[in-house]
Amino acid sequence: MSTDLQPWEHLSAEELATYINEMILRDFTGLMNLLYRLDVSETKIRKLLDEMQHEDAGKIIAAVIIERQLQKIKSKQQFKQEGDIPEDDRW
Repeated sequence: MSTDLQPWEHLSAEELATYINEMILRDFTGLMNLLYRLDVSETKIRKLLDEMQHEDAGKIIAAVIIERQLQKIKSKQQFKQEGDIPEDDRW
């Protein structure tokens, strides 16, 4: 994470779910923008919300956000390991 933390970046999973529920009620457009910036699949969220209609939407969305962030971290680590260029070959 960057040093310029967004309001939600320091939250636990439970706090993130609460934050998302508040955004659903007060700033749905902001939530959609956040999900877009985080590259979270809208299709996946819609499917999960449809399948789990009686569950807390904030918890479902928080879990998807966390899963996506972990995927990005793993991908960066994998790319860094596979993409290491010897110092002599760098531009």
